[in-house]
Amino acid sequence: KEKSSQEQQKDVMSEKAIHDAAAYIRGLAQLRGRNAEWAEQAVRKSVSLSAAEALKLNVIDYVAEDVQPMLNQLHGKKIRLASGATVTLQTEGASVVRHEADWRNRFLSAITAPGIALILMMIGIYGLLFEFYTPGLGVGGVIGAICLLLGLYALHQLPVNYAGLALIVLGIAFMIAEAFTPSFGILGLGGVVAFIFGAIILIDTDVPGFGIPVALVVALAVVSAAA
Repeated sequence: KEKSSQEQQKDVMSEKAIHDAAAYIRGLAQLRGRNAEWAEQAVRKSVSLSAAEALKLNVIDYVAEDVQPMLNQLHGKKIRLASGATVTLQTEGASVVRHEADWRNRFLSAITAPGIALILMMIGIYGLLFEFYTPGLGVGGVIGAICLLLGLYALHQLPVNYAGLALIVLGIAFMIAEAFTPSFGILGLGGVVAFIFGAIILIDTDVPGFGIPVALVVALAVVSAAA
C-alpha cells in the first residue's frame, strides 16, 4: 500500500531532522577532538557503549568512581574557552564543597516518588469519604484534604498518563458504589481491575525508577476492596 502524501512528507521531515542532528553532533565531536564516527552512529542508529568502551573509542575523556579521582585526572588539562583563550585546570588536591539539599527539597523529593504520590492520593480520598460518612469529627476531612492536595501536587510534577488516573478514579468509584448497590460483587471486582490497570499505566515514562511497584498496586487494590 502506497503512503499518502502527508505520510511521505512526515518521513522526509523526520529524515531531515536526523540528518541535521547527525551533522551537528559530528561537528561538535570534531571540535572537541572526540570520536565523530561514533557520535554520528549514536544519532542515526541509537547505539550505546559501556564506560570502558566509551573511553577506548575516545567518546569520553576519563572514567572516575568519585569526584576526587576525577579532579586528580583533570589536573593540568588545557581547556579552550568560547572566547578563544586557553586555560589550564589546577584541580589536583582541590577541596570539594558539597551543597546538600535542604529539608524542603528533600520533602518534595520524597512525596514526588510515584508510589508515595499514589498512597497520598488514596489516603486523601478515603479520608474525605470517612469524613462524609461520619461528619462532625473533622479528623478524616483534615488529613484527607492535606494528603489529597499533596498527592495531586506530586502527580502534577510527574509524567502522568491521564487515562491511568481516570481508571483509578473510576475503580474507586466502583468500589464505593459496591457498598451501596446489591451488584453481587460485579462493581467491586470491576473497581479493583480498573484500579490495578490505572495504577500500572499511571506514570507515562520508561525511565527506570519512575514506575509504581506492582506489589504496592495490588496491596492498595486489596485494601481498597476490603474497605
